[in-house]
Amino acid sequence: MKNVAVPSLLLMIVLVAFPQISETIYTPSLPDISAVLGVSSNDVQLTLSLYFVGFALGVFGWGWLSDRIGRRPAMLGGLLVYGLGSLMCLYSESISMLLVSRFIQAFGAATGSIITQTILRESVSGQKRHAMFAQISAVIAFTPAVGPLIGGWIDQALGFRAVFFSLVAMSVFLLIYAFLRLPETTDVSKRNKVAILPILKRMLALPRVLVFGLLIGGINGILFSYYAEAPFIFIEHFRVSPGVYGLLGVIVALASVIGAMVSKRLLTVQAPEKTIHNGCLVMTAGAFLLTIVSSLDSLNMLPDLAVSMGMLLTVFILLLGAGIALPNCLSLALVRFQDVVGTAGAVFSLGYYLLVSLTTWGMSALHNGSLMTMPLYFLGISVFLWLFSKKFITQE
Repeated sequence: MKNVAVPSLLLMIVLVAFPQISETIYTPSLPDISAVLGVSSNDVQLTLSLYFVGFALGVFGWGWLSDRIGRRPAMLGGLLVYGLGSLMCLYSESISMLLVSRFIQAFGAATGSIITQTILRESVSGQKRHAMFAQISAVIAFTPAVGPLIGGWIDQALGFRAVFFSLVAMSVFLLIYAFLRLPETTDVSKRNKVAILPILKRMLALPRVLVFGLLIGGINGILFSYYAEAPFIFIEHFRVSPGVYGLLGVIVALASVIGAMVSKRLLTVQAPEKTIHNGCLVMTAGAFLLTIVSSLDSLNMLPDLAVSMGMLLTVFILLLGAGIALPNCLSLALVRFQDVVGTAGAVFSLGYYLLVSLTTWGMSALHNGSLMTMPLYFLGISVFLWLFSKKFITQE
């Protein structure tokens, strides 16, 4: 848009990153929360899957609202709701209260994801957009690891309630920062008559949109299912401290960052559709190797240290593939909806975040203390995504 101030890159990175930090910062505390609240591991994992239900509804609601009242007021409103939900998490004394609080927190946090991506989609196009989404995806890929790193040490030193207090403090900072630095970036007068139903019909008429939504939902579902299950694997099974677990998360997250960088390089020699398929193939290989390594623990063929390091290495390969595929899916998904990008992004994100929620719920439902559960779950999803991308993406 002409004569409209564009937010700084730093502000956009902060706003797009904080929802995922909020999602993962307390994952090292899951075993502690389970013990303190007196609930099962499966129940406490539901706080992650429910988070994505709230997030899915949030991206729809805030994306739709931003087309009517503008990006700035929608962002500020979402941050207020996020702060309220974080405060409720801090004072939750039961699993039911924590579930409600996480839902509210996620609903507010969604504004950072949908509105920031909307600004990017309406500002750039073509190869530049692909490259920018690869860069942003590198940031998004790394931020889930920042959460466990910070949360692990806070939990180890002060307990899990201090982790929730840090989210309250972050909400205050974000609200002030956005209030002072975020300008309005859209002409509301040209967007206030956007209707949802016609956009939905347009999407359903384009199979590619549905394909990309399924791929994005599946890839992100694997990523966040890992963050749901990994604390019980490394903290409970392998007996590492929450602080050390947070450091392990950084190593794993580097895979997604490197994958996004590889994706950017591959775009210079091949089509983004081909890059997506190759990424899914790498994911499948990583999941297969993860299954093999995990089975060695069940057979007592290797010491715990070797198995844990092997699991980290193979998860690294799996998430490397995710980092290669994901940015191209995000970039291509809504190329035909530039005229209604805010509302279209809201509808699209609602669908794939519900898939993320379903996938993480599946992980919590299958959790049984076995090391084999997560690898087999990831292998099934990865094979499906690989075959799906081969049939519906590369052959178009």
